[in-house]
Amino acid sequence: MSSFMSVFASLVAHLADLLDPLFHTSATAAAIILFTALVRLLVHPLSRAGARGQRDRLKLQPRIAELRKKHKKSPEALQKAIMELHREEKVSPLSGCLPMLFQMPAFFLLYHLFSSDSIGGEPNALLGHTLGAAPLNERFKDALAHGGPFGEQGLVYVALFVLVAAVATFNYRRTKRQMALSAAAAPTPAADQRMPGAGAMAAMGKYMPLMSFMTLFTVGAVPLAAALYVVTSTTWSAVERAVLYRDMPYGAGAAAPAL
Repeated sequence: MSSFMSVFASLVAHLADLLDPLFHTSATAAAIILFTALVRLLVHPLSRAGARGQRDRLKLQPRIAELRKKHKKSPEALQKAIMELHREEKVSPLSGCLPMLFQMPAFFLLYHLFSSDSIGGEPNALLGHTLGAAPLNERFKDALAHGGPFGEQGLVYVALFVLVAAVATFNYRRTKRQMALSAAAAPTPAADQRMPGAGAMAAMGKYMPLMSFMTLFTVGAVPLAAALYVVTSTTWSAVERAVLYRDMPYGAGAAAPAL
């Protein structure tokens, strides 16, 4: 693990060296943003596959409606029939989750890199790098201890919070609109509400639009380097979903917080 972290630290340092003529003391922060963009490019095919899967699931809605009529008195039989339909048509209900799952290792790598005093037995030279006045290895609470929210360090976080709040608001409005259109197009029968897990799914649907705002807590709790990854990835995800799902009138699903 230590050798792998050494290679990763070297990659970040080399990216920072390339960007130094443009960003100077904030070159490492720019390198993290560039690294995040590269990760998102790598998982973009999965995002496109998720969008195709969503289109395929929408095409199954008329057949699912028929199954609901057929099994309206048997929620268990309905659930089994729907799962069988997905298997027959080779449509995965979880395909939209894959991009987030494949990004998590990159997030934890950055978190560990900027939380470790040493890498490969050597002092971690990246810990001295900053974004503006804010060290990349410190957290929001550290910025508050050095001048408060409107000090030099605090203002860096204020800018990130404003960006995250703007993206979260965009996601919230878009998701609420999609869920409202989806509910109007395919209202859930009373039989579906008795299906195992229906209550949990209903609760998830109710609070899902608010999940994007949880990113605000993540940004404030993790090292600034990891927060930059989260902010960049979340912004990318919002734009990407708006493009990939632009031709879907409903049912594109919630804009899940992205790592």
